[in-house]
Amino acid sequence: MSNTSNIHDDPFGLLKRRKPESALVENKLTFTGSDSELSIYDTYRTASRVGLNASQLMYCGMVQGKKIMHSVDLTDEGRVFLPHESFVMPPESMVEIDFPEANELAPTTCLTIEIPKERIETIAERMRDITTLDNADHDWQYQPQALHTHHTSDTQQLLEKLVSLFTQNHPDKEMMMDLGVSELIIRLLRQQGREVLLSYCRQKPDSSGVTAAIHYLVNNLAIPLDIEQLCRLACMSRSRMYLEFKKQVGCTPGEFQQQLRLQEAEKQIKRGVTITEACYNSGFNDLSHFSRRFTQFFGCSPTKYRDQHVIENN
Repeated sequence: MSNTSNIHDDPFGLLKRRKPESALVENKLTFTGSDSELSIYDTYRTASRVGLNASQLMYCGMVQGKKIMHSVDLTDEGRVFLPHESFVMPPESMVEIDFPEANELAPTTCLTIEIPKERIETIAERMRDITTLDNADHDWQYQPQALHTHHTSDTQQLLEKLVSLFTQNHPDKEMMMDLGVSELIIRLLRQQGREVLLSYCRQKPDSSGVTAAIHYLVNNLAIPLDIEQLCRLACMSRSRMYLEFKKQVGCTPGEFQQQLRLQEAEKQIKRGVTITEACYNSGFNDLSHFSRRFTQFFGCSPTKYRDQHVIENN
């Protein structure tokens, strides 16, 4: 590995912690916590269909390079896995991985955090005590399916913090690792819960005040946020609307609308729409503001995101 990389090329602080051992394909370094395990995988040669098994839930985060993930839950041609993305493998599952660009000067690097099923259920039970989703068929239980997503900057920062905690001797290491893993589980359950809630809103948009508000926001991305309109649709006061919305969705209506707009812009950029068109099509009215928000949310500029994804799709 080159020694000229700076701290911005190594957000997880891994350069000093690993070096090639005997294996050049999937060289693995593991750090163990009280009930979870962090592993760092480096691959120094191109390879195809390398198997990876998960006995527990495995939360994967790309650090550098590119993988192509093949599993029963994904398309036959596989899914490109890039930095600032998460890939979650359910317990007792397997994927096969291609490494099209790995080499000794620029290895493909990925980290995984294995979390026992019992730990996930404990967090899910605590979330049930806090709030009940409007969809009666979902009560925060973990949905055992493969998940591939471009995660937010907050998730990226959490993963970087967990790597630091697992690999350093902090005096409060065990307790802080426990809190960090709990936050990672909450983010996963929140994301799955939100997807279930959005699906439920499409089927039964008038089942509650919050689902009515969500349905309106999803279908009116280009319209400026009007809290009073949402309150009328939900038949709630302004303070009650904010309280109930945050319980169900995990953020304010304004934050939710911005996330929806950014996700819509991301989809359009992936399809090859120009950045300017994606900006205005998704409800933003200022290109520089859109670029800042996109970078904050996805961890890279719209231009870099386009270069990574559109080229891969062509």
